[in-house]
Amino acid sequence: MASSSSSSSSFSSNFGIVIMVIVLSIIMMRSCSGQLSSEFYSKTCPQVYNTVRKGVESAVSKEKRMGASLLRLHFHDCFVQGCDGSILLDDTSSLRGEKTAGPNVGSVRGFDVVDNIKSDVEKVCPGVVSCADILAIAARDSVVALGGPSWKVKVGRRDSKTASLSGANSRIPPPTSNLRNLISSFQAVGLSAKDMVVLSGSHTIGQARCTVFRARIYNESNIETSFARTRQGNCPLPTGNGDNSLAPLDLQSPNGFDINYYKNLINKKGLLHSDQELYNGGSTNSLVEAYSKDTKAFYSDFAAAMIKMGDISPLTGSNGEVRKNCRRVN
Repeated sequence: MASSSSSSSSFSSNFGIVIMVIVLSIIMMRSCSGQLSSEFYSKTCPQVYNTVRKGVESAVSKEKRMGASLLRLHFHDCFVQGCDGSILLDDTSSLRGEKTAGPNVGSVRGFDVVDNIKSDVEKVCPGVVSCADILAIAARDSVVALGGPSWKVKVGRRDSKTASLSGANSRIPPPTSNLRNLISSFQAVGLSAKDMVVLSGSHTIGQARCTVFRARIYNESNIETSFARTRQGNCPLPTGNGDNSLAPLDLQSPNGFDINYYKNLINKKGLLHSDQELYNGGSTNSLVEAYSKDTKAFYSDFAAAMIKMGDISPLTGSNGEVRKNCRRVN
C-alpha cells in the first residue's frame, strides 16, 4: 500500500510539472508571436507615422478621392486572410493575387501611392515596417486628411507571403448585398452589426462606378426620384454605356468625412443598394438615425471600429515577413 501511495504521489508530481511546462510553453509562444501596439515601432522606426502621414497628405492634396481609395484598400485587405497586406501582391507565375477578384478589379486603386510611401519608409527604416502596417496607418491618415477623426493605430503586423483570389471573391460584401448578408459578412470577421453600420459610414467619401449602382437607380423603388434622375444622367441605359462613369457616394460633401452619408440614407439617397439596406425598415434603422444627428458619436464609434477591424487575424512574431516591395514577396 505504501509503495502504491508513493507511486501515485510521484505520478501526480510529474504530471503537475508536465502541465506547468505546457502552460509556460503556450505563454512563451504567445509572447513570441507578439501583440499589436501603437508603440511597436517606438524604438525601431519612430519616424514611421510622420513619413506615412506626409505621403498620404501629398497624395490627397493632389486628388481628394485618393483618401477614400487608401481607406478602401485597408478594408479589402482585412476582409481577406486578415490585415496582412495580401491585397498588394501582384500576380506571378506561382501566385494568383487578389487584385483581379470581382470586388477589386478595375475598382481598388492607390497602389502607386502605397509604393511611394513604402519607398520613403524604407529610406528611414529599411526592412522594419510592414506593408500591412503602412495600409493601416495610411487609412487613418486619409480619414484625418478629409476632416475625420483620428485614432491610435496599432502596429506590429507582418506581411503575408500568400494571397487568396477566392477569399476576395467570397468574403468582401458586394454592393448588391442585403442587410442580412452584410451583417453576416461582418460577423464572419468578428465585427458586429453596429461595426458594420459605422464602418459603412466611410462611404461619406469616395466614388462608385455606374456599373455597381445602375440597377438601383433604374429599378428600385426606395430611392428619391430626383436623386435617381440625377444619377441616371451620367449612368445611361442600355448596360455598357458609361459603365465606368463615376458618381460620389455622398453627393452633398464627397470629399468631407461627415455624417451626411446617414442623412442621405434617411432621405432615400443611398447610391448603392447595400447602403440603402442600412435604412430600409430593418434592425439598423435606429443606428442610422442616431449617427445622422451626432457627429461626435459617429467619429468616436468609427475610430473604435477601425481599431477593431485592424485586429482581424494579423500575422505577428515569426509569421509572415516584412516585404521590401509591397507588390511581391521577398
